[in-house]
Amino acid sequence: MKVREITETTGISKERVGYILHEELDMKKLCARWVPCLLTADQKCTRMKTFEQCLERINKNKTDFVRQFITMDETWIHHYTPQSKQQSKQWTEAGCSARKKTRLVPSAGKVMASVFWDAEGILFIDYLEKGKAITREYYSNLLTRLDEKICEKRPSLQKKKLVFHQDNAPAHKSVLAMGKLRDLQYELLEHPSYSPDLAPSDFYLFPKLKLFLAGQRFSSNQEAIAAVEGYFADLTSVEYYVQARSRCLISKSTGDPFFCGRVSKV
Repeated sequence: MKVREITETTGISKERVGYILHEELDMKKLCARWVPCLLTADQKCTRMKTFEQCLERINKNKTDFVRQFITMDETWIHHYTPQSKQQSKQWTEAGCSARKKTRLVPSAGKVMASVFWDAEGILFIDYLEKGKAITREYYSNLLTRLDEKICEKRPSLQKKKLVFHQDNAPAHKSVLAMGKLRDLQYELLEHPSYSPDLAPSDFYLFPKLKLFLAGQRFSSNQEAIAAVEGYFADLTSVEYYVQARSRCLISKSTGDPFFCGRVSKV
């Protein structure tokens, strides 16, 4: 209901209506919060159970859980990524108007990066050219490569129970991929539907990468890949460790397990 409608109905002034709403009733008008999807009752219960599992794990042994935690996700690397609105801010003198900027879209040239990483750093990245799809066979082969990279880069983890996290993409949840994870004896950490705030890659890793790439132009996939590899190589092990902990920290810090689409403050 609008203030004008209340004014016409009650017959009192607009100013008085505004005073009663704000001062007497202590009300304010809020826009609806955008979320990717409204969770169903079953999805809310799944999200709650996942929170409880994460809290139980980190309370039992925080160090071992983070060290044994491996996650993966995919992201598009464009040949050109426009700068964000925040990045285009400039200091100006009083009375000066903001400069004009045309709306740009990411370039059509792009490559898909599948990033596997843990608390110590990147295990490996696979790049898939535009026009090719991530199939169940392709993803199953990536899991085989992951196990080889763990033996090569993390020999201390070979005798430990690894906790693996992925999202609910069709190729990830296929029978072939689930069978491969079972053969590798990885413990799969469930990912609730429509919960980007519980995906460590979406929580911090990829947003920071996109900020780094914003404004840069690449003439080929090789140049884009080289920039991505250089960015990840410059990250310290401390940064990877903090990012790996983000899933547990979010579970511990947020008071609303039913919220969808927000990156909780940690």
